[in-house]
Order: sequence, then structure tokens, then C-alpha cells
Amino acid sequence: MKIGIIGAGSFGTALGSILADKGYDVTLWTRSEDQARSINEKHMNTKHMPDLVLPEKLKADTNLIHVVKDKDMIVSAPPSHALSGILKEIKDHIPPKVPIVSASKGIENESLRLVSEIFESELPGQFHSQLSYLSGPSFAKEMVKRVPTIVSIASKNEATAKRVQEIFSFTYFRTYWTPDVVGVEVGGALKNVIAIAAGVADGLGFGQNTRAALITRGLNEITRMGIKMGADPMTFLGPSGMGDLVLTCCGEGSRNRTVGFRLGKGEKLKDILASMNEVAEGVKTTLSAKNLSDKLGVEMAITQEVYRMLYEDKDPKEVVKALMSRDLKREGV
Repeated sequence: MKIGIIGAGSFGTALGSILADKGYDVTLWTRSEDQARSINEKHMNTKHMPDLVLPEKLKADTNLIHVVKDKDMIVSAPPSHALSGILKEIKDHIPPKVPIVSASKGIENESLRLVSEIFESELPGQFHSQLSYLSGPSFAKEMVKRVPTIVSIASKNEATAKRVQEIFSFTYFRTYWTPDVVGVEVGGALKNVIAIAAGVADGLGFGQNTRAALITRGLNEITRMGIKMGADPMTFLGPSGMGDLVLTCCGEGSRNRTVGFRLGKGEKLKDILASMNEVAEGVKTTLSAKNLSDKLGVEMAITQEVYRMLYEDKDPKEVVKALMSRDLKREGV
């Protein structure tokens, strides 16, 4: 089996590492000649994982069309804001009837489209039954280190979901399939916003009580938005819901928690982002989530306050004060 992976960031590399470890011929697309050379010659992604050795069957190529052409499966893992342009470029070169797996998380700023909606808008209808979406509690470096991990595979087509589940499942990588594409997408996108808030609380020096409060109330508003968009509420108790939320809010390897932590320590957002070599999806997703909650009339207090902090320069301490002084409510509301 020949597999093409769009995106040689941490997560694209980690998914490629698992598939190559299973014995498949995997090619990563990167824009960087140096990165491609490092992966092909040294079996290392020196930009994102300089301390880890990758499988020999994992290769890299700077030609996007070569990476998707004549493949048996395509995995898409670029930042969500770059996805639309990439799909426009490759749609005439995707082989017919091959599984297409998205691992991007986010909501497009201008259109407020989920990643699945971007795929269905940009790709011809003949590809729609082949689409699936991978999400769950999965730090890239741990995946490359073969740490036991579980994720969800969502697809509107059961045969596609089960095929992708079979291809990805391995001794240390377990997959569960679900038809709830919207739930998996909403959970994967919005957990990054809550992780920024959790990082802020840690940066301000608050304890485990505060983090647990943010996770609990964060899950509440993620579920509320998901239900409004047609998701199954039970999805948010699974790997792509609670699982991913807990990991992203608590794990020191979380880019979004790191952004929040540094904000809580008093750094400015532009300086934090300039110092990072990977995208913290939660920053852009916060803008989309705030606008989407306004549009749909869904109350999302944490998201609204994270938006004010990121885009209106509100003091992190004032954000916490605003959340703690809200009107008293019944639990679950």
C-alpha cells in the first residue's frame, strides 16, 4: 500500500510514522527542501522532532502532486487555515475510490466552516463517500515513541470508516469508528480554545481545582455547541471529546496550553506566536468559535473570555474574575 500524507508537521509525521511502522510505503509532503532531505537521508524531522528516529519506509517529497498521485490512501494534516487552498490544488489529481483521511482540527475564520465542510465544498461529490476524520488524545511525539494511543475515526460512510480503522490500527494505536462527523470535528476544534484557558490558569499559578473546573465547564459548552450543530452528545464522552480535552488541557506538550500558560505569565500573544515553529490552532479557532456561538446563539462563556483576551487584550486576571462572577446557574446549563 502506498500512502501520501499532506503536511510534515508533528502530527502528519507521527501518523506517517505509524503507517510506515506497519510496513506501508509512506510519503510526506513538505514545502521545505531541507526538511525533505533530513527525513529521506537521516530519517529525522529535525524541525519538529529532532530527537526521534523515523521508520525507513517514511519518505518526504516537496512536490504536492507527486505525494497524492497514484496513492492507495491520502492523509491530510495541514493547519486548517491552509486546507482550502491545498484541496483546490490537488482535487484533479486524487485517485478515484481511495480513502481520504483528514487530521486537521479547526473552524475556518471567514466562512465558519468545519474541516468536513471545507472538504465537501472543495472536492467533487464523487469523493464525499471516501472522506473520514481522525481525532483523539494523541500527542505526536508519543505516537512516534509507540506509546499506546486511541483515536476516533469518523465518516458518514460506514465502509470508509471501517477501512480506515483497519489501515491505521496497530499494536500501539487503537481506533474506534463513529458516524458522528460533526461531533468529532467540534470536539477536536473547540478543545484547543479551552486548553488556552487552562494554560492561562496554570500560568497565573492556580491549582488543580481551577483546571478541573475549566475542563468540566469547557466540556459543557463544547457539547452545547455540538448539539446545536447536530452532533450526538455521547460523542463528547469519547476519545475525540473528553479524551482529547483532558490531554490538551493537562499535557505539557500541548501547544495551545503553552500559549495560555505564557499569556498567564504576562507575555504578549504576538511574541509567543513568533517564537513557535508550529501552529497553535486554538488561537484562530477562538475567533471562529466566538463568531459561531454568536451566530447560532450558543452561550460559551469560556470561549468568549478567551476571545477577549486574545483579540481585545483583556488582562488574564480579569478573564478569571469575569468567569467566577457570572450569574449563578443550575448544573448542566
